[in-house]
Amino acid sequence: MKTNRIFYSAIVLGTGACSLPHTLMAQQQPHIILIVSDQHRGDALNCMGNPSVITPNLDALAQDGTLFTNGYSSAPSSTPARSGLLTGLSPWHHGMLGYGRVGSQYRYEMPQMLRDLNYFTFGIGKMHWFPQKALHGFHGTLVDESGRVETKDFISDYRLWFQMQAPGLNPDSTGIGWNDHGAAEYKLPEKLHPTAWTGGMACEMIHNHKKGNRQPLFLKVSFARPHSPYDPPQRLSDLYKGRDVPAPFIGEWCKEKDYARLTKVEDAPKDAAFGNFGEEYAKNSRRHYYANVTFIDEEIGKVIEALKEEGMYDNALICYVSDHGDMLGDHFHWRKTYPYEGSVHIPYIVKWPAGYQFDKGGKIDAPVELRDLLPTFLEAAGGTVPSDMDGQSLLRLMKGETWRTYIDLEHATCYSPDNYWCALTDGKIKYVWRFHTGEEELFDLVNDPHELKNVVHEKKYRKKLQELRQAMISHLSERGEEFVKDGKLQILKRTVLYSPLFPDKNPVDTGI
Repeated sequence: MKTNRIFYSAIVLGTGACSLPHTLMAQQQPHIILIVSDQHRGDALNCMGNPSVITPNLDALAQDGTLFTNGYSSAPSSTPARSGLLTGLSPWHHGMLGYGRVGSQYRYEMPQMLRDLNYFTFGIGKMHWFPQKALHGFHGTLVDESGRVETKDFISDYRLWFQMQAPGLNPDSTGIGWNDHGAAEYKLPEKLHPTAWTGGMACEMIHNHKKGNRQPLFLKVSFARPHSPYDPPQRLSDLYKGRDVPAPFIGEWCKEKDYARLTKVEDAPKDAAFGNFGEEYAKNSRRHYYANVTFIDEEIGKVIEALKEEGMYDNALICYVSDHGDMLGDHFHWRKTYPYEGSVHIPYIVKWPAGYQFDKGGKIDAPVELRDLLPTFLEAAGGTVPSDMDGQSLLRLMKGETWRTYIDLEHATCYSPDNYWCALTDGKIKYVWRFHTGEEELFDLVNDPHELKNVVHEKKYRKKLQELRQAMISHLSERGEEFVKDGKLQILKRTVLYSPLFPDKNPVDTGI
């Protein structure tokens, strides 16, 4: 990995967690723009080596910043992933090990901690919190909950806006469900699409903030796509018609599974988590998915242009990530919650403030995760990173300091009884432990990036398997004898969805 040196104008870095003298905070704090998409897999970007995807604005952002090629989501479904992003904590420590309701309040919350550092904090788009208009320290939010209603009479800000713009029309008229694997063009005018709304609201906030506020801005822009429905506007769908896109990757290990048998689409649930619907069907879904990625890329381009117009871009820390990926038919899996790369590997781009003077266009392959963004923001803003926060400031990587060896990944039981697992990876090797069955998987991601072969029984990987198994034992030991006993991994009879550290007394399993 190439080592970077960091220089700040008129700033002296200390050796502790607080990097900016508080007397300089008001003039030196960067604007922080956190852009999050939903279910954007890590290889669905041109700059990540996939020429099938049209993403000029995100590619340019990576060229002006740093591309972290091994970005991961530790708990790859919406709410636990967003809990890690919110708190800077690992799944066990924020308490959500799978899909459920986000806690009402945590000891660490990104918007509140930045608000305490004098930021004006605002969130736009999908938050997926409960209650749905919870703030967690934001001065305000405009939310798009994709039709999700979890309290009486709740209507999202996007749907209220839609009613104003198109009285009597149905925002769901395209007819594809929230987790469906099918695809179609958006049936309404493009300006009504939630992607356009999210980008437009973000630009409006940037312009208005510059006019009326001297505080630094923390803006979270959270797109509800490319998560299904795969529903791009016609003009973007047309860009991908006939375009060569990768076929699903099918591992040797899954060809004997029941779901490997070809299934007629009409015979399967529209939101099936597993299914072999044929290569062309999967490619069609991918083309529409990629078109939604391109739509988001266009809106991000508008956000960046707004920052430049207002003179905010140079002094902005801009991050682009997703909460998790999308299998898109890989290994006959759809959606997320799995330990495989399509599910856990995410885009991870950071554009640094100009004063940092990092090399532009660099790539770093150290394993990074959503939990690392909050400590990065705190350090950049002149705050103190708590010693018990699991995430690490990315500035440590940029300065060439020691980094973690592996990142931990996991998800509680979902879609099938054996889909309850914990994994460790450095982006080069991945070890998976199945809690209910005791099965192990080992993938050599350098030689087999698409996880086509499980090498757990191959002699030449025996030493690495033992090393990773021991690392897993160390990782799970704090959870007690149910997980590790007498130095050995234990098979669990039950599913643990919430850890004892979850802040709410009566957590709710909402299903997925």
